[in-house]
Amino acid sequence: MNILQNVSTPKSSENKKHGITPPVLLFLFLAVLILLFAAALCFGSVKISPFDAVTALLSGDYDAPSLRILLHIRLPRACGAVLAGMALAVAGVLIQAVLHNPMAAPNVIGVNSGAGLTAVILLSVFPAAVRFLPLAAFFGAVGACACIYVISMKTGADRMTVTLVGIAVSAMLNAGISAVKTLYPDSVYDADAFMIGGLSGVTLETLLFPCVGILVGIFAALWLARDADVLSLGDETAKSLGMNVKVTQWTLLCLASVLAGCAVSFAGLLGFVGLIVPHIARRFVGEIHRWLIPASALGGGILVLLCDLIGRVLFAPYELPVGILLSLVGGPFFVCLLLARRNRYD
Repeated sequence: MNILQNVSTPKSSENKKHGITPPVLLFLFLAVLILLFAAALCFGSVKISPFDAVTALLSGDYDAPSLRILLHIRLPRACGAVLAGMALAVAGVLIQAVLHNPMAAPNVIGVNSGAGLTAVILLSVFPAAVRFLPLAAFFGAVGACACIYVISMKTGADRMTVTLVGIAVSAMLNAGISAVKTLYPDSVYDADAFMIGGLSGVTLETLLFPCVGILVGIFAALWLARDADVLSLGDETAKSLGMNVKVTQWTLLCLASVLAGCAVSFAGLLGFVGLIVPHIARRFVGEIHRWLIPASALGGGILVLLCDLIGRVLFAPYELPVGILLSLVGGPFFVCLLLARRNRYD
């Protein structure tokens, strides 16, 4: 949109308030992510030193226990953690831009639950159609987004009401998931882990199609970053600048649904990533989406990878699902956010 080229967004000056430019911050986030990724490969119930792993790899001894653990368990799990964190964090950024609500997130307004419901229905009715799981999760996420969006547009509800409606929709969708699990108890492998959110059992084959969807979704979000900036100014302002608000909103919601649906298809109902990470990223890079989106993507990967690593190392040889740790962090964060907003408007 050429008419939008010279539009400035609120709080654009925040990018430099820490004395570090956004590109440098992104580089630092990437360095942290790489270090955590290496740690996730080396640490666990069995410690594998980088020297042992490289030696086994160069020798071609793929039957070595350390290399089998590294390639078939830890590498897919670490990749899954990064992909899920990136997808959910960027989905949170897009949903917040569309709903003009900083407390909106894929799990808060029911996007994750919508994806989860269609996923368990597919596995119950067509158990052999596992390859279509990301697609089914996408349609469920779109349906949940559409429900919240229509309610907000029809009722003219304020931001807080929209969030509360989303929580109610999420509760109903979670009830639907529980009902399917009750009627088809053998339909979803390790259904409790799916509801909590976890990465055990993830394989590189499982990640193939979701990985493509997540990477395409993130690049598309970056392509539409300027539109998200203008949309964040408010619907009336965006219309006055020549933007087709409805089309842009639906496009961003569909991208958020692709991202959330792909993450849910292999990681289950991970919560709070799309709420926590965008808020933290804004503290560092401000509101401009060309920086906020990549910062949130890297931050999401860091958060999920760190929580998964802690859950594996802290309780070894047992492990705590990453979804539990995210909920332990995200629940208090959400309450603090609500209290901060209440104090702001009192």
